[in-house]
Amino acid sequence: MRTSAAWAPAAALVAGVGVSGCEAGPGPGPGVTSRPSPSPKPTPAWDPSPASIAAVGDSITRGFDACGILVDCPEMSWATGGDARVNSLARRLLGPSALPARSWNLARSGARVAELPSQMAKAGARKPGLVTVMVGANDACRDSTALMTPVADFRASFEEAMRELREVSPKSQVYVSSVPDLKRLWSTGRGSALGKQVWKLGVCASMLGDADDLGPAAEERREQVYRRVVAYNGVLRDVCAKDRLCLYDGGAVFDYRFTGEQLSPWDWFHPSGDGQQRLAEIAYRNVTAPVPPA
Repeated sequence: MRTSAAWAPAAALVAGVGVSGCEAGPGPGPGVTSRPSPSPKPTPAWDPSPASIAAVGDSITRGFDACGILVDCPEMSWATGGDARVNSLARRLLGPSALPARSWNLARSGARVAELPSQMAKAGARKPGLVTVMVGANDACRDSTALMTPVADFRASFEEAMRELREVSPKSQVYVSSVPDLKRLWSTGRGSALGKQVWKLGVCASMLGDADDLGPAAEERREQVYRRVVAYNGVLRDVCAKDRLCLYDGGAVFDYRFTGEQLSPWDWFHPSGDGQQRLAEIAYRNVTAPVPPA
């Protein structure tokens, strides 16, 4: 989930080529018996109607490839976008007219968790009512599994990000999205001949490389990525649970079964406009969930 000079030939691939179908996503991979359990429900201090929203994270939050080839489409962002079809979290909570003054998209395409502390510091400086976090896909999507961010480093960066926020904005609420199931995206997207051609340009090679190879080595490589994403989500859940104003989505995005309609027709990996809409729906449902009594 990153931009790269290697993607430049993608425009030639998509010109005049139709989008093919996709297959249904798989269940958990072999040897994986559990995934992170949901975080506790928000405390009574949680405000389901924040007055402002800042978004941090990576290309998903920037709406990359949601409206054009190899471009950010922040207006299509699930978190802060103004597009009526997506109906972002900010649009639902604040209303369209308030978006320019009271929502900020500070995510960056290609960002990994190591960049999150600086993004959080920028978000905190605006004293937002809510900060949305979606990060981790780029930490697993590397040229090889050996280059994936170690779990301990992922934890350290996320803990630092939360400290950065709390130093400047102790009252901001935080909504943390789980990392999507990259293996399910591989299974869905590999039904597209065009998608597989684009993947060869370097899109999430650790998971999508040699997409049709079902041999033991390729399957184990994909399982390593799957397990790492599960571990990242465990970190997001655990660190978030230590902050009374932080809400983890309970694995809702990880569990969501994206279909071909919800993947970008230009890379068959990032969310399309429809996919961004589904992410907005998940976030809105969690952020506005009834708060249990004290």
